[in-house]
This record gives sequence, C-alpha cells and structure tokens, in this order.
Amino acid sequence: MGHVFLVTINRPEARNAVNPDVIRGVGRALEHAEECPGIRAVVITGSGDKAFCAGADLKSAAVGAFGEIPEGMEQWGFAGFVKHHISKPTIAAINGFALGGGTEIVLASDLAIASSEAVFGLPEVKLGIFAGAGGAFRAGQQVPKKIAMEMLLTGQPLPAQRALEIGLVNRVVPPEEVLPAALELARQICENAPLAVQTTKRIANGITDGTVESDQADWARSEWEAQKLMRSTDFMEGMRAFAEKRAPQWQGE
Repeated sequence: MGHVFLVTINRPEARNAVNPDVIRGVGRALEHAEECPGIRAVVITGSGDKAFCAGADLKSAAVGAFGEIPEGMEQWGFAGFVKHHISKPTIAAINGFALGGGTEIVLASDLAIASSEAVFGLPEVKLGIFAGAGGAFRAGQQVPKKIAMEMLLTGQPLPAQRALEIGLVNRVVPPEEVLPAALELARQICENAPLAVQTTKRIANGITDGTVESDQADWARSEWEAQKLMRSTDFMEGMRAFAEKRAPQWQGE
C-alpha cells in the first residue's frame, strides 16, 4: 500500500481480543514500521466486520497465558501498542466493537476513523478491574474530564456518533468505508515530508527515544494501584462471575 503499513488484529472468532500472540504480532509490526524508511504511516484495524478489538482475552488471562510473553516485550504495553511510541503516525480504523482495551488502543493512536456501527467503552469497573492500559489517565487527557469520568466510572458504552462529538475519533463513516477512509487519511500524511512528519509527532506527543516522560508517573501509579486491586476480594469475584456468566456480588474489599 505504498508508504502505508496495515496492521490487522486477526482473531475474528474471539472478536479480536488480545492474547500473547497479538502482543507479539502487533509489537513486532510496529518495530518493523519504525525501522523501515519506506513506511510513513501505520493503520491498525481488526479482522472481520464485527469487532475492532474486544479488549483482553480474559480466557487466556484466566489460564495464565499472559505470563508467556517473552522478556523484553512487556515495555510495549497492552496489545503491543499502548506504550509503543513510534515516530510514524498511527491511525486506528475501528470496524466494530472497541471495548475496554479496544478503546485504549484508540486512545493510544494518533488518529481514528470509526464505523457508524462502532461502539466504544471502558467497562472494566463492571468486572472488578480498571482501565489499566492507559484508559484511566488518557481518557481525561483526550475528552472533556467529566465525560471521561462518566465513561470510566459507569462503564457504559458509547455509540460512534457520541465518540465523534466528544473528540474520541476524527470522523465516522459507513462500515464499508472505514478502511478506505483510514488509508486515504494515511495517504494524505504520506504526501508530506516524512522526517518533518515524524519530528512533528515526537514533539506533539513528547516522545524522546521511544518514551513519553510525562506518562511515566501515570503508568507507575497504574501499576501500583493494579497490584493492590488484584489482591482484593472484589477482583477475584469479578473474574469468577465473568467465568460463571453471572452477576458479581461486590463486597468493597
């Protein structure tokens, strides 16, 4: 596709939920994009027409599969993407549900094109967890604070048009036009001087040597809070209730 590199999360049978294979695949794809001079923009999407990404694969997490991620890849973050700061612009082409980690991938992207049938949301609190892949702090940075807090604290889904109104995505198009529109936006970027585009992105996002220093305290706080939360009764109840397909019984402890 010329200077545009297309990355597809290819697990349609699991609504493109993220497991270790997705982390490896997306992470390595972004490494390649960063190293290849001929690539000037990256488009990330999901396979099929039902889901962009339904978040983490909780079935894989329940059997400990996320412990299989090779050492050195953890710095990329969820989906090999949310902490993976490359210089090439990234565009999310949201072709369906983008819940939990799916919305966090959108928050980590530079630009986003959504299907009119896409649905967004950060429903982690409904499961006894929190939006630990950047959503807890990026939502408030990218959409009005009170709207972000409503998303985070209620866990309620947002339709595509509402996502557009609050600035979560750049535009909404019919489902069949999502990928073409994202590729067209990438093409417009690729018409510009590549080094100037990359320099602009690094400055705009505060990227130095692949790291955003301003995010470090937020990531550290997220990790600290996650360790506490995972020792709670409610965390275990949330996982059990999900596995048993029943309403959780929260204890607040």
